[in-house]
Amino acid sequence: MTGETTVPTAGRIHGRSTQRKALRALLDALPRHGGQLLLAGEPGLGRTALLRWAARSFRAGPVLHLGPGPYVSAHSTAEQLLDTLRAAAAATPVLVCVDDAHLWDAPARTALGRAARRLRTADRVGLLLSVATDRPVDPEFARLPVVHLDPLSPSRAAALLDDVTDGAAAPVVREQLLAEAEGNPALLVTLVRRLSPAELRGHRPLPHPLADASALAEAAGGAPSGLSAHARDLLLTVAAAGQAADGTDVEAGLVHDALRRLRPAPAPDPRAEPLPEQLVLADDRLRFRSPLVRRTVHATAAPHRRRAVHRALADVLEGGGHRLTGLLHRSWSLGGGPESAPGSADRLAAVAADRLAAAAADGTLPASHRLRATAYARAAELTADGARRAERYTAAAEQALLAGRPDRARPLLAAAHDPAVPAAVRGRAELVRGVTELRDGPVGDAHQSLLLAASLLAADAPADAAAAALAAADAAWAAGDLSACLATLAPEPPHRTANPAPGTGGPAGARGPAAGTAAVIHDHRVGMRALLEGRLDRAGTPLGQVVERGRTEQRPETLLRAAAAALLLGDVDAARSGGARALAAARQLGSDALVPRALEYLAYAELRAGRHPQARTHAEEGLRTALRAGQRNTAAHHRAVLALAASIEEEPDVVARHVTAALDTARRHGLAQAAALAQWAAARADLGRGRPFDAADRLGLLVLPGPGRGHFAVWRLAVPCFVEAAVLAGRHEDARAVLTDFADWAAFGADPQAAAQLARCHALLAPAEHADGLYRRALDRHDEAGGDFERARTALLYGKWLRRRRRPREARDRLGTALAGFERCGAGVWAAQARDELRALGAAPQGTGAAAPTRLGGLTPQQLRIARHVAEGATNREVALALAVSTRTVDYHLRKVFALLGVRSRLELARLVGEAEQAQEVQGAREARRAGHHEKTGAQH
Repeated sequence: MTGETTVPTAGRIHGRSTQRKALRALLDALPRHGGQLLLAGEPGLGRTALLRWAARSFRAGPVLHLGPGPYVSAHSTAEQLLDTLRAAAAATPVLVCVDDAHLWDAPARTALGRAARRLRTADRVGLLLSVATDRPVDPEFARLPVVHLDPLSPSRAAALLDDVTDGAAAPVVREQLLAEAEGNPALLVTLVRRLSPAELRGHRPLPHPLADASALAEAAGGAPSGLSAHARDLLLTVAAAGQAADGTDVEAGLVHDALRRLRPAPAPDPRAEPLPEQLVLADDRLRFRSPLVRRTVHATAAPHRRRAVHRALADVLEGGGHRLTGLLHRSWSLGGGPESAPGSADRLAAVAADRLAAAAADGTLPASHRLRATAYARAAELTADGARRAERYTAAAEQALLAGRPDRARPLLAAAHDPAVPAAVRGRAELVRGVTELRDGPVGDAHQSLLLAASLLAADAPADAAAAALAAADAAWAAGDLSACLATLAPEPPHRTANPAPGTGGPAGARGPAAGTAAVIHDHRVGMRALLEGRLDRAGTPLGQVVERGRTEQRPETLLRAAAAALLLGDVDAARSGGARALAAARQLGSDALVPRALEYLAYAELRAGRHPQARTHAEEGLRTALRAGQRNTAAHHRAVLALAASIEEEPDVVARHVTAALDTARRHGLAQAAALAQWAAARADLGRGRPFDAADRLGLLVLPGPGRGHFAVWRLAVPCFVEAAVLAGRHEDARAVLTDFADWAAFGADPQAAAQLARCHALLAPAEHADGLYRRALDRHDEAGGDFERARTALLYGKWLRRRRRPREARDRLGTALAGFERCGAGVWAAQARDELRALGAAPQGTGAAAPTRLGGLTPQQLRIARHVAEGATNREVALALAVSTRTVDYHLRKVFALLGVRSRLELARLVGEAEQAQEVQGAREARRAGHHEKTGAQH
């Protein structure tokens, strides 16, 4: 190492908004009353930083920092300490900060805890305590209100890293730092500080291991000390066993058996003996309270003792038939554990590496993707040959990706980089890199990596090359680059065999024929290209074959291809079936990487079918699993689906939140498809809330011809919304401009709803003598295609048209049908439109939104509708267009509304309408409870 990087103090606290909100509530209340709060978290998570932030933020009085020492010893009883605190707050509120209260001696901790509980709200003392959770929290403190600190999320940790390095870290170095820190800010800063500027910028190799014993001990505040020999061995054995564990805990029986081999004398059973305070025993399994302390215990142990523990664990595991885990521990017993430097293996280590890699590739051995990744990586560390080492690192990265850990895959791919290795090995690494970026990175980079992989693999692994090319087309599709997508889907040369591509479910290294997979890839390429070229006659057969193979397939990747092909063909039922089977297969394989993708296809299929509540359910689970698996791109798609689902409900804030989050990732990673879906969701929410001008402006950018038009697979889906908004906004020519292309799309047949939507669009633009028949034709087409939401929208527009033509009986029938359809599919914001139209006819709509008696009860139906539009921020002209009346009519009614309600501004009107609607919701809830009570009573009688 040539030096150290000077690390500035982070300019802001990252990822602690929830904790700061709780602290701010305590500080804001102090001028009126006191309170207590306990900050709890493992070492290094930033408890001290939060206490300092609170101290800097408090302006209402003095701040007292209390720590162990003579001052506390002199006031060691609870009563004395309480009197001291109350005296300090006699004249003004006081904030008392106690950092690392767990380090106080027992009498002082007891006094502090009792004093905290006896403080009265009138004392105006704010007491902030912090304790580490790598040991049990003192019972006196555990009774206080607690705020927990968790490790930083990947995005927050990345923001902290950029803050302390001014963005100077090379991308590969950045990924390795984030992976090693595991969300612990203190460890992350420690690792950065220990690197030289050349290492930080990637000009020199990083030290190995990056998080060594001294770095871990510094972040953790030192290794546990003052322990007996048995306790030290117990901690080390649990820590060593955790190196190969899938979770945070290990079997207590395994630890006990290993300790018996480690010590000739009988070892106490950890299930019967008192445990060191760093451990927890639950359901016959042991775990460390702090992951950082576990790593520190393992790294700081004497090398000979660490090797002995791994050897003992290997003996137990191999004797119990756990071959892969046993071989892994055996390899760690050879040369100082996983901190061995690459290329340092001797002949014995080389044999161990070969055996370990062979076991990792053996699909008959039960093992998780995470365990296989660890085994391949360890085998690579012990491998001297450059090509084999690169191949094993690549296999480790592939398994890490399947385990849902792209953050672990990237450093492994960096370790695999070697320009001197054969093209096939480099191609395999580029394939894994491209798939990693496709799910969690700029899709333009993914496209280039996958194209490079296809060229490198073409000679020796043509089937893998075909898989890489199809994945490159997926990247171009996600980016909305039609020309790149078509170029990538050009006919591939004939191939001989088909090796499974990353994500097919088979472990890396387990090569063999897979003709079904090759056929699916070929047919999908041919069908996608024909579809993008507008040749449905040539697309239907190959894509249909992909769908048919999905009916008998078991591999999740092939099932996902079948679901995608079904969506391209408009076969929504097949898409739902393929997605559901892919989800089940991914879960059965334990592939955390494939579950979010399967849920994505399921959610899209439900959206296309008009089943918004089901789409929302799948997308909510998909978002959670995508974030856990580090798949930000997949998460952005799920957020777009959630925004679309919420856009038909009465949840504008939810729509805005998901749209903002989806666009944030989409813009940074070039996800044109996710961005277009999110923008469509925002516009549809505007249209549903009676804001046609805003909706038309948003959708115009998405659907109108020109270089800025939205994603080629999305903009056509948004055309019906644009036509409706444009007509309401008086932009008839713009609406007509997109109908020719949409008519071609409807004739294409890939969207079951398109024919009905086209007839509806024509009805909106047609003269009166033709509109009636067009609306009826649209409803007939909806009956053929199914889908409550789209049919209800057509019925609503038809009902509005009939009302304006003074055909109230027919209008009431259509509007009643629309209301029932909207309520059936949970489209609350659209149901409100139908109710308003029925009230304008003098009808009393039934359902969950029936009007409650409020101050608005004296308004006529037309005045009520105008009041609601104005309260939502619409101008008089926008209201006139939405209600198909003149601006003069709106002016007249609005003056009447102001006079009847006694308000003098639009702001007062908005407040009054909001209060009335809130009262309406309360009354509706009461009526629902009353109805439930009557139903229950009737059932009892």
